[in-house]
Amino acid sequence: MKIAFIVGAFPKLSETFILNQITGLLELGHEVDIFAGFNPYEKKVQPDIEKYKIMKNVYYLNMPTNKIRRVFKGLVLLTTNFHKDPVILLKALNIFIFGKSALSLRLLYAIIPFLGKKKDYDVIHCQFGPNGNLGALLKQLGIQGILVTTFHGYDIRLGIEKRGNIYHKLFKSCDCILAISDYNYENLIRLGADPKKIFFHSVGINLNIFPYRWRSAGFGHSNAIVILTVARLVEEKGLEYGIRAVAQLLELNHGLQLEYRIIGGGPLEKQLKQLVEKLGLGGVVHFLGPMGQADVVQEMLRANLFLLPSIAEALPVSLMEAQAVGLPVVATSVGSTSKVIIDGKSGFLAPARDVNALVERLEHLIKHPEIWQEFGKTGRRFVEEHYDIKKLNQQLVEIYRNLINSKYQ
Repeated sequence: MKIAFIVGAFPKLSETFILNQITGLLELGHEVDIFAGFNPYEKKVQPDIEKYKIMKNVYYLNMPTNKIRRVFKGLVLLTTNFHKDPVILLKALNIFIFGKSALSLRLLYAIIPFLGKKKDYDVIHCQFGPNGNLGALLKQLGIQGILVTTFHGYDIRLGIEKRGNIYHKLFKSCDCILAISDYNYENLIRLGADPKKIFFHSVGINLNIFPYRWRSAGFGHSNAIVILTVARLVEEKGLEYGIRAVAQLLELNHGLQLEYRIIGGGPLEKQLKQLVEKLGLGGVVHFLGPMGQADVVQEMLRANLFLLPSIAEALPVSLMEAQAVGLPVVATSVGSTSKVIIDGKSGFLAPARDVNALVERLEHLIKHPEIWQEFGKTGRRFVEEHYDIKKLNQQLVEIYRNLINSKYQ
């Protein structure tokens, strides 16, 4: 099969779940092109980008944010590409059909990379609802292929905020909507999606990258117990509550040697560092910045416990990764985190925004290192059974094939 992925930023260090699908499809012998809004030019990229030579099949919209530049560049694109398909280009500028998408020139920039390819794809797979909206417009322009959209986390929350209105056209024209969790499925129904079009398909991880290794108290680079978080530094990850929980743990347990290491970058970095200084945790909390997957694995192997204090989630991949290496985990009961953790057996769930509850669960694990090994084994088995990306990618191909067969029967 020939598959087009429509994404936002690419390659993005934190979106390994998308990269895992792309590389898995390539390994299974399928062709994949990636159509992205822009290149974020992050300092680090995942090694699989080079390993699979993915960038040679990436096409960017690269629409300028400055309106004047956008118009001038749009005129150049229009004149240099007009001979390829004048009908579809003029249609992309029709404000009576496409409204703001045409007026803003977004549709013109989006269609340019597809010129000459509009009949090439068996599947157009959009990652996140807003990219699905773009896919629906491209389908209306004449791009052929089964239209599939995977909803993740922020796009569901955006739909709830906008009361579902932003996805109505997508829900009508999409051939298949993939829900990664029960939380997503239930909210997609509320937002107006046709239940007959919704299929469960989880994100997953490459278990070969995350070797299982049980650890006990004292394992790691120091005698301190190391708590690790891997998350973007944004409000929904609830890192303020994790930091406050660490401060309270130290207040309640004098002499406890503790280190809290946070992997990730984001807009709240300055604010969170100020909180750390205010709480006197300068020597305890360490911000490590964004990391590639190999470095994340090494940090997980050095840690003793994993903490994810989110206030909003869909299906957190970092919890899969942590359990895959055998870390006992503590997370908040939001979204579908309960589908990733076996509460009381591979880790503990706590209410969101509840510092005392986080402290209680972390303290229990710290005081009972004898249960870490069993928690680690249980977590690893659970991830192997439910979130092995190799199995999930094979299931994704079957979904594609069934959709194609149903459409052309």
